[in-house]
Amino acid sequence: QVQLVESGGGLVQAGGSLSLSCAASGRTFSSYAMGWFRQAPGKERDFVAAISRSAGNAYYADSVKGRFTISRDSAKNTVYLQMNSLKPEDTAIYYCAARLSSYRDVRTTPREYDNWGQGTQVTVSS
Repeated sequence: QVQLVESGGGLVQAGGSLSLSCAASGRTFSSYAMGWFRQAPGKERDFVAAISRSAGNAYYADSVKGRFTISRDSAKNTVYLQMNSLKPEDTAIYYCAARLSSYRDVRTTPREYDNWGQGTQVTVSS
C-alpha cells in the first residue's frame, strides 16, 4: 500500500495554469505506475493522464492532450500534473492514483488503480 496526498488545486481564470502535486509515502514509489483522474459534480471519474514506473510512457485523455503534462520525481516520491490553458470544463476534483505495475505498463481506467488520494479541487472561471 502507498498513501497519496494531493496539493496545488485552487481557483484560476480560463487560460491560466495550475500545477498539482501528489506526494506518496513509503519506499516503493518506484514500483507504482501513477495516474491522475478527475470527477465533476454528477459525473463519473474520468481519466486525465498516467505515467509508467519508468516515466518512459505517458498517456493523456484527448481532452487535455497538448495542455497538460504528467511527470514524476522518484527522489521526491512525487508525481506532478502541470495544467496549462485551462478551460471551465476542466473544473473538477482531481485525484491521484497508484497501481503496482510492470516497468512500462500504464492503465487508464479507475478500476485498475487500488490506491487513491483524497482529491484536490480545481475551479476554472470563465
